[in-house]
Amino acid sequence: MQAKEIKNGAVLNYNDAPTLIESVSVQTPSARGAATLYKFRGRNLVTKQKVDITLKGGESLDEADFERRAVTLMYSDGAEIHFLDSTDYNQYSIASEDVEHEMQYVTEGLEGILALIYNDQCVGIQIPHTVELEISQTDPGAKGNSATGRTKPATLSSGVQIQVPEYLKEGELVKVDTRTNEFLGRVN
Repeated sequence: MQAKEIKNGAVLNYNDAPTLIESVSVQTPSARGAATLYKFRGRNLVTKQKVDITLKGGESLDEADFERRAVTLMYSDGAEIHFLDSTDYNQYSIASEDVEHEMQYVTEGLEGILALIYNDQCVGIQIPHTVELEISQTDPGAKGNSATGRTKPATLSSGVQIQVPEYLKEGELVKVDTRTNEFLGRVN
């Protein structure tokens, strides 16, 4: 896959290990004849270390030989989180600290969770880019503040904290971007 085609969420083979691309930035040349540089920040799915990759526009990386499997959350025992494959009912376990960020948004019954399987081992999970969560705690908004662009902190049902518009109340459903931790809108 050429550098210009690589997007967030792609899993590529870098240094003989699958690497999940988490961010992409493009550095355009200021001089004639200079090459455009593509800078990637990724995470090695086997060792869990952060990796910085810089490629020129014509260079490429191979896609990693791994599988994405639809799974559902079974339970967490503190040290590990256990998932059930939705098609063949295999069980996969992964260390809690390896998926700490993703688990902030996972609730019981969340659909669209994918297990990243490499050499028959679960090396990570991918969650949907947006999830719907209920506001479990927030300060009440002042009367008449619905037209302002001000925000206030809110704790959602999964425990994650985000900034929401002042007019929202406890018990309302909101849509959240799991990549940026931002409020996207109210769910009707």
